[in-house]
Amino acid sequence: MKIYVDAAVVRDGSGRENAPFKHINDAAKVAQPGDEVLVAPGTYREYVNPVHGGADTDRITYRSVQPLKAVITGAEVLKNWQPYQGQVWVSRVANSIFGDYNPYTTFVMGDWYFGPVDKHTGAVYMNDQQFYETTS
Repeated sequence: MKIYVDAAVVRDGSGRENAPFKHINDAAKVAQPGDEVLVAPGTYREYVNPVHGGADTDRITYRSVQPLKAVITGAEVLKNWQPYQGQVWVSRVANSIFGDYNPYTTFVMGDWYFGPVDKHTGAVYMNDQQFYETTS
């Protein structure tokens, strides 16, 4: 079965070609082995967590209908930056933006990590450049 997704639709549909889902994760919830999820061009700011796995002979395929034109990202665009002090700017966001997992409350750590435990798993980017996190 083909399941359709298009971030540009005004109203969320059922996954049919004439009524696509708005989110890839909605398609991932219903996709079964052998299904193909066809994703329209656009930026999908979401977490995709498929419910069912495919099989060696019946995979679930996710495909951009125009190669390299569908982008899945966990990043959110913030436009409410305010001057704070000197060259420092601040933007405050509600914790609800993170859903069940806030990467700014979890430190990078583990038996594989030998650095100081003072950096969080979240990251901030501007113009494709990652900012460095400081402790103060």
